[in-house]
Amino acid sequence: MTYCVAIKVNSGIVFCSDSLTSAGVDHVSSYSKMHSFNVPDDRHITILSAGNLATTQAVLAQVEADIKNAAKVNLHNVTSLRDAAGYVGELSNKEQKKHNDDEAKYESTFIIGGQIGHNSPHQILLIYPQGNYISTSQDTPFLQIGESKYGKPILDRVLTPQTSLSTATSAALVSMDSTMKSNLTVGPPIEINIFKANSLTTPLYNKFEQDSEYLRKLKNSWDQGIMEAFNKLPPIEWANQWDQSPDEQNSIS
Repeated sequence: MTYCVAIKVNSGIVFCSDSLTSAGVDHVSSYSKMHSFNVPDDRHITILSAGNLATTQAVLAQVEADIKNAAKVNLHNVTSLRDAAGYVGELSNKEQKKHNDDEAKYESTFIIGGQIGHNSPHQILLIYPQGNYISTSQDTPFLQIGESKYGKPILDRVLTPQTSLSTATSAALVSMDSTMKSNLTVGPPIEINIFKANSLTTPLYNKFEQDSEYLRKLKNSWDQGIMEAFNKLPPIEWANQWDQSPDEQNSIS
């Protein structure tokens, strides 16, 4: 399994992905699920991938080949991120049709994001296996693919479009840590890519390995914070009134 998340805030985008790939206990390896296609001062495009590894590798190989061969449509000449999402979606759908049958599905999902040109907005989009896609909203400024359920609650509680890039990065890493805690098929190395809106320069990138001191400190701090929050919850002194009617509660008080 895998987990990838992209967060869009007013000041930029945070991309985060794990690198663990598992096809059973005897086949565990690491593959990067984060791929960037940049043209300095013109565009920054990052793709996150989840799903069938053969399909994602074939799609990304075709993306690179189209750029190298200056194909009529490629990530270096599309004029919008929606066009980029449509292009990647078509490649994915075409690749799946080569192999899908009634007994097996070789589906992949992608998140594509970044900015094309200084006058266009930064954006992230989730591309479904069928080739169609969705974007973020004011209420949900993030997109997830892969094993998403464990890392979603923290994102729902913390993120708004006004959230700083620094806080968004912390939220992405805590979301990843929560997922790794609950699902052993998600794990390091963890890649993080921070794109500042309108910069169109090389984003801030880091790879956290298994023995990362920062990830250890982040995990310990988050675990401690959760315990402190629980200890500050209102005491359950009124538990004996839970199943009583309002009139009965008032007679006791």
